[in-house]
Amino acid sequence: MLGFLERLAHLAAPGRKASRAAAAVAFYHAGRRVWTPRDYAALAREGYQKNAVVHRCVRLVAEAAAALPVSLLENGLARDAHPLLDLLRRPNPREDGGRFLEGVFGHLLVSGNAYLEAAAIDGRVRELHALRPDRMRVVPGANGWPAAFEYQVGGQVVRFSIGEEDVPPILHLTLFHPTDDHYGLSPMEAAAAALDIHNAASAWNKALLDNAARPSGALVFAGEAAVSDAQFTRLKAELEETYQGARNAGRPMLLEGGLDWKPLALSPKEMDFVQAKAAAAREIALAFGVPPLLLGLPGDATLANYAEANRAFYRQTVIPLAKRTLDALSLWLAPGFGADLRLEPDLDAIEALSDERESLWRRVSAAGFLSDDEKREALGYGRRA
Repeated sequence: MLGFLERLAHLAAPGRKASRAAAAVAFYHAGRRVWTPRDYAALAREGYQKNAVVHRCVRLVAEAAAALPVSLLENGLARDAHPLLDLLRRPNPREDGGRFLEGVFGHLLVSGNAYLEAAAIDGRVRELHALRPDRMRVVPGANGWPAAFEYQVGGQVVRFSIGEEDVPPILHLTLFHPTDDHYGLSPMEAAAAALDIHNAASAWNKALLDNAARPSGALVFAGEAAVSDAQFTRLKAELEETYQGARNAGRPMLLEGGLDWKPLALSPKEMDFVQAKAAAAREIALAFGVPPLLLGLPGDATLANYAEANRAFYRQTVIPLAKRTLDALSLWLAPGFGADLRLEPDLDAIEALSDERESLWRRVSAAGFLSDDEKREALGYGRRA
């Protein structure tokens, strides 16, 4: 305990650049792996693999963000050709740039975390790889910040130590999590209740189809003697094999021995699961930042509304996610190229924003008090070389 208090006082001394609160984090976690509090496999299975709304939300956001053209500014000057651009176009022999970034954004949306590995030769980054979040663990150092990352596959563990390299071997991207020091929060976790409701409603509909698409009924025995266990078992097996299922829908039931069929119906109030499923789908779309109209969910499906929803989708979801990721990539990789580099999405290439960009171009072009370089910077471009 004394060593901890001495270290805390040392970090809190004036003139030393270190987080004063980080040492308290290190008191609980120093030298040990911090295990992710969520089940990535369950989120991927129950959400992305089994739920059509989640699947489409992730694909829509990841594909849109990965498809944005990227421009590069070097020391404030626009560059059409640069080794960093070449690296992003072909990050590794197995993937092109679009597929690589789509995987990065997909990991972010499903788990709230994405890990990028930089493979360097002679100090120069030659390849980039996206690693599965469920296999990566953060190892905090004495100051509370990550000192290493451990990637485990089966019984093998690869450790990436964070030292004094110009380009650290691992870039950890996260979505904001208010109660976790190291890991991000998946939108799927925020929509977990809606996801369960939507999946349960789908299972309910499937069960109705399997039972001739109608509610169950009751077999009433009119005799005085009770039904024996053997008779009950035989009757149950006969109902399941002969009368249940979509292929047996409408088949007449032959009753004997004093049996009578009493159909049971559900009230309109009990059938509200259809509306509950639609509301759950909208909550899922809200968590991912996708307008429900783009997913084909019930709403005001007009051309004007669709165009506005598409603009809102890019402005509020795709562009902020892409800019944050490109900024992180710039800060991570720029030291390896020995220059001040900044990656920016090319907003003029987004068809959904063409009207807005055209209006901006007209206003900037009409501003006679601005120089050509100032106009280029106002539009998001660098100065001419």
